[in-house]
Amino acid sequence: MGFAAALAHLLNFLAPALVLALGLAAAARLLAPKTTQITGWWQQVAINFTVGSGVLLAGLAWFGHDGKLATYGALVLLCACCQWVLSGGWRR
Repeated sequence: MGFAAALAHLLNFLAPALVLALGLAAAARLLAPKTTQITGWWQQVAINFTVGSGVLLAGLAWFGHDGKLATYGALVLLCACCQWVLSGGWRR
């Protein structure tokens, strides 16, 4: 496998974490605009992307291949919990 193919595989592997991180940070700003956010928008995206990437890597290590529905479920659950903490949800 060449460099371009390996890079394409890596980007496709991490794409769900990136899309979810962007969507959660944007939804937090749209759904609760008057609440005080603990961190900035890009920081929320970066933290959620890091958590999501870790979940995807853990799913790959646990199941031996990617694309399992259990991994995607854990990705959504952990990123949603992380966004709740970053949005200061425990204060409301």
